[in-house]
Amino acid sequence: MTRMTSSARPLLNRRLAEFGTTIFAEMSALALRTGSINLGQGFPDTDGPEEVREAAVRALRDGRGNQYPPGPGVPELRTAVAAHQERRYGLSYDPDTEVLVTAGATEAIAAALLALVEPGDEVVAFEPYYDSYAACIAMAGGTRVPVTLRPHEGSFRLDLDELRAAVTDRTRLLLINTPHNPTGTVLTREELTAIAELAVERDLLVVTDEVYEHLVFDEAEHLPLATFPGMRERTVTIGSAGKTFSFTGWKVGWITAAPGLVSAVRSAKQFLTYVSSGPFQYAVAEALALPDSYFTAFREDMLAKRDLLAAGLADAGFKVFKPAGTYFITTDIRPLGENDGFAFCRALPERAGVVAIPNAVFYDHREAGAPFVRFAFCKQTGVLEEAVGRLKTLAG
Repeated sequence: MTRMTSSARPLLNRRLAEFGTTIFAEMSALALRTGSINLGQGFPDTDGPEEVREAAVRALRDGRGNQYPPGPGVPELRTAVAAHQERRYGLSYDPDTEVLVTAGATEAIAAALLALVEPGDEVVAFEPYYDSYAACIAMAGGTRVPVTLRPHEGSFRLDLDELRAAVTDRTRLLLINTPHNPTGTVLTREELTAIAELAVERDLLVVTDEVYEHLVFDEAEHLPLATFPGMRERTVTIGSAGKTFSFTGWKVGWITAAPGLVSAVRSAKQFLTYVSSGPFQYAVAEALALPDSYFTAFREDMLAKRDLLAAGLADAGFKVFKPAGTYFITTDIRPLGENDGFAFCRALPERAGVVAIPNAVFYDHREAGAPFVRFAFCKQTGVLEEAVGRLKTLAG
């Protein structure tokens, strides 16, 4: 007979109690139930390059990666990641000691924070932030300190004075995301210079999430923080294949960092998935070696989709913050007479047959994000055109 406990202690670890089910699960279920177009969760609705998919098939057939791959990742992928960083940014990394393959960027974030943060450490992050940031900081026992990106002249900008004020003697780490999800902000050279100077002055570690590095538009330029003076030895840079090659289900990510940082992150990562995505690692190695024409065409396709959806949202009555990077558009719903993003997004499928995400879920200061709603444009052009047509009903 099973003995029942009478303890009143909740089953869920108290560090995670505030998070519950993600908004993405709720909104995706709502899209399915109502037959709506899902512009909420950020995944493409078509696969990436055929030659990359075939590279995965070859690896499967050849028996490469079907058993446990090496803990740090297969040598071919680590070499390809190092070559990519050198070719793109002039950053030289040793594939054997300064590259670590992870189960997507989400595991890279988790492993980095679990490795580098101890209970009581403060982690400064820009809000709104990708939802796993808060959960991973909590699991590490750290205290998150949000610095809010605020609307300014058509985009969301960082207040450097607010960032400096957020750093205390308890600050261990800065968690940076550029290009930034969900706002689409790309940090400028001046902003990154100031962040680097602050990190050096206060002897801070930095984890920088750069998974949208190949999706920058207009005059924006992606500048890895590790290229700035004094930053290579204190920065963990996170990359991912999912966003660049449109194979998000493969879950292939990586970090590049100095040997001591890689060793620390690997110590945590080995007790999470240990290893993952064996055959796909070989395929991503080939993907990273694709010619520049692929990356250019990919960016131009997303730029056209950004402009299509941005124009449609503006016509529907939203205030649109046109992103300089990523494949998300943040909008302000107040011109539509609304101010509660949660209520708006839960009603939108019935009103217009489209699903979006309320940005407030990405904030500690929920009131700061209340009127903002995020749409993803990494969909087929026809799908976006249909969504734009449906959203026109909001304009009356």
